[in-house]
Amino acid sequence: MQNEVQVLNSEAKDIDVIFDFYDMAIEHQKKVFNKHWQGFSREMVTTEIAENRQYKILVDGQVAAIFAVTFDDELIWKERDQDSIYIHRIVTHPDFRGYSFVKQIVEWAKKYAAENDLQYIRMDTWADNEKLLKYYTGCGFDFAGTVSLTKTEGLPKHYEGISLNLFEIKV
Repeated sequence: MQNEVQVLNSEAKDIDVIFDFYDMAIEHQKKVFNKHWQGFSREMVTTEIAENRQYKILVDGQVAAIFAVTFDDELIWKERDQDSIYIHRIVTHPDFRGYSFVKQIVEWAKKYAAENDLQYIRMDTWADNEKLLKYYTGCGFDFAGTVSLTKTEGLPKHYEGISLNLFEIKV
């Protein structure tokens, strides 16, 4: 029997689940890589929920993954920051690894971009994370270069002093 998979906006009542997912992700990052997220402000996530930019993926009604989007990312994409949906903080619950949620998010984002006259789907990750570079290009993203961040005000703490690999899909 096929599992029912839905991509839905997160709601205010989901905030504790979202932070549980972030905690799981940080623990996983500490095990598999030399960098990890430094946590996120509840205010930022509350704003994302209120602006319909925080999403959950349900499998048979259970939260299996979360992600956030934004529509401007000038500190990261600089002069290329235009006509894009930017995907951030994808977290899959360990019980649902292997479901290829990034590919499902890409399909969702392609539809969203087409409906909203956006030209690109974009993402970033740490520049020295070869595993994610291969994974994201395997999900259909083109490698779009590496940037070193000089200004990080307004970004989560883990962006300080790092270089990022950039990825995009032209819609």
